[in-house]
Amino acid sequence: MQRLTLAGGIPESLKGSVLALGNFDGFHLGHQAVVSRAVARGFHERRPVIVATFDPHPVRHFKSDNPPFRLTTLDQRERLFAHAGADAMLVFEFGSELASMDADAFVADVLKQRIGAAGVITGDDFSFGKGRRGDVALLARLGHEHGIAAEAVPQVLLNGERISSGRIREALVAGDSATATRLLTRPFAVAGVVQPGDKRGRELGYPTANVELGDYQRPRYGIYAVRVTLDDGSELPGVASLGVRPTFEPPQELLETHLLDFAGDLYGRKVEVALHAFIRDERRFESVDALVEEMRRDEVKARQLLALPD
Repeated sequence: MQRLTLAGGIPESLKGSVLALGNFDGFHLGHQAVVSRAVARGFHERRPVIVATFDPHPVRHFKSDNPPFRLTTLDQRERLFAHAGADAMLVFEFGSELASMDADAFVADVLKQRIGAAGVITGDDFSFGKGRRGDVALLARLGHEHGIAAEAVPQVLLNGERISSGRIREALVAGDSATATRLLTRPFAVAGVVQPGDKRGRELGYPTANVELGDYQRPRYGIYAVRVTLDDGSELPGVASLGVRPTFEPPQELLETHLLDFAGDLYGRKVEVALHAFIRDERRFESVDALVEEMRRDEVKARQLLALPD
C-alpha cells in the first residue's frame, strides 16, 4: 500500500486509476461499500484503485475549536484500505487551497490533471468544491466532460437508518460499544505509543499501558473490556480505564490498560486498544483499598465478556 499526496505526485503506474473519494473517517459499513465498489470496478477494468481521504478533517479547518472527534488515524485508515483491496491511499492535505477551490477546478485540475483518474466512486451524499456547492450530479456532469466516469453508491442502512460517523460517535459517547462495533464492523480502537506513567497501577497490583487519546472521539468515560494489538501483531486481552482517574489528583485524561496474564515492558511501543464492551462508569473511591477491590471485580467481568477463563 502506497501513501500519496498531491504535492508528492501520482506515480505513472497509478494513473488511470479508479478513485474512491470521501473522508472515510471510521471506515464504517457505508464507507466500505464505496471502496468495495471502486475495487470491483478496478478489477473489471484492470485499473489500479486509490482511496482518497482528508487530513486534517475539513471540519477541523473551518472549526478549529471543535472538540476531538476522529474515529481513526491515518495509519489505521491505511491498514483498513489495504485490507479492502486498494493499491494506494491518497491524503488530501485540507487547507485554504482546497477549501477555496471551486467544483470545476477540482474536477479539471485535481481529478483529471494531477491524479489522472479514469473513474471516481463516492457516496450518494458526497459534496465538494468551495462552499460544498458540488454534489454527485455535478460531479457526474463535470466528470463526463473530462472523461472521468463518476458513480455514486447508494446509502447503506442498518435497522432502517443510514450508517454515519455521527451515529458511531453518538454510540461511543453513550458507552454503547456493541452498536459502534456493528456500524464499524470492528470495535472502535485507539492507537498510540505507550507512555511512562506514575506507576500507580503497578503499586496497586495492576500495571497499565498508558496511551493518550489525542484527536480521537472521546467515548464514555469508564471501564472497558478490551483487546490490545501490539506492534508485533500479537493480540492480548485486557481491562482498561478511560477517563480522568477521579480518585487521584490531579485529574489526567488517559486510556490506561491492564493486560491480563501478561508480564513485560511496553514503554515506547505502539499499541492499538479495541473497546469491546463497556463495564461501568468511572467514579471516585474514598480509599485505595476500595478502588483495588472494585478493580478485581472489573477484571472478573472483563474476563467474562472476553470469554476468558477465570
